[in-house]
Amino acid sequence: MKIAFYAPLKSPDHPVPSGDRQMARLLIEALRLGGHDIGIASQLRSFSREASDEQLSSLRAEADLEVRRLRHLWRTEGPPDAWFCYHPYYKAPDLIGPRISAEFSIPYITAETSYSYRRNVGARKPAQDDVAAGARHAAVNICFTQRDREGLEEAMPGGRYAMLAPFIDVAPFHEPRQADADMCRLLAVAMMRPGDKMASYRMLAKALALVVDLPWRMSIVGDGPARADVQEAFASLPAGRLDWLGEKEPGAIAEILARGDVYVWPGCGEAYGLSYLEAQAAGLPVVAQRTAGVPEVVRDRETGLLTAAGDVDLFAAAIRCLISDRGLRTLFGASARRFVVEQRSLQAAATRLGDIFKDFVEETA
Repeated sequence: MKIAFYAPLKSPDHPVPSGDRQMARLLIEALRLGGHDIGIASQLRSFSREASDEQLSSLRAEADLEVRRLRHLWRTEGPPDAWFCYHPYYKAPDLIGPRISAEFSIPYITAETSYSYRRNVGARKPAQDDVAAGARHAAVNICFTQRDREGLEEAMPGGRYAMLAPFIDVAPFHEPRQADADMCRLLAVAMMRPGDKMASYRMLAKALALVVDLPWRMSIVGDGPARADVQEAFASLPAGRLDWLGEKEPGAIAEILARGDVYVWPGCGEAYGLSYLEAQAAGLPVVAQRTAGVPEVVRDRETGLLTAAGDVDLFAAAIRCLISDRGLRTLFGASARRFVVEQRSLQAAATRLGDIFKDFVEETA
């Protein structure tokens, strides 16, 4: 199929890296692997950090211009076979796809649509209504977590839904190094910004302070506007325990992970976390919280240890367990790599997307 791909939060071509941009690119790769012809439909970013009627009106005006542009283009060159929208939600609704797909009678597909009743107030409600209307209109809404699916089904029980497990490109990841018997290398990869990421960094720092009696060294990959606050949170730890690696290109992450022993990241509010899959692909066991979408990508007591949300003592105890037990690290690490390579690869995603398209899309295309 010829597919018009659109990501209203952040285009796959956006210069700033993030998990959202990464997943958009992965979806495009998986769709191409399935034989589809993918084109970026629009670069319009409908993201609004603060709720504002004026800003939404301005975005609608920009969307109108995009609809006109696409209408002219498609009438000249022919329309695509489907519109695929990745991650519409109340801060970044799809203001283009539902309209243009209905006008040209092509299937409208969403992936990772998010809906929350808490946002049905004030200036956020119109954008949330747009998200709901798109989900109802969709030939299929592809959900990455049961949590998201349940939220959509509760709000739009008549919608059409299918599951696609989060996935990564496993090709760059290789067998991990031989572990150092004297020092356990801990790793985390995360942007440094306020909100959930900062909460995770603070929890990580507190937990590490409880295991300073053990032989470990921590490498942290990431940068961002909260860097100074992050470093301050770790200031009480002994000198020499932390390596601040800064922001790294995506291609460098696999090599860094291959030098580690345990991936440690609390994951406060994490939608699911592609970094967990990358770490496991590199053969690292994971320590994280059992919260939000993390259990969708980490198998407790099989590929890592998940602890109760907000409990620093339990989180520290899980870190202590894996630092102290090299055999358990090896066992979990092997299971982690096998899990991702066999079940969460691009090929697995391409196969699943093919099944979804057969069940929901091809009959309407």
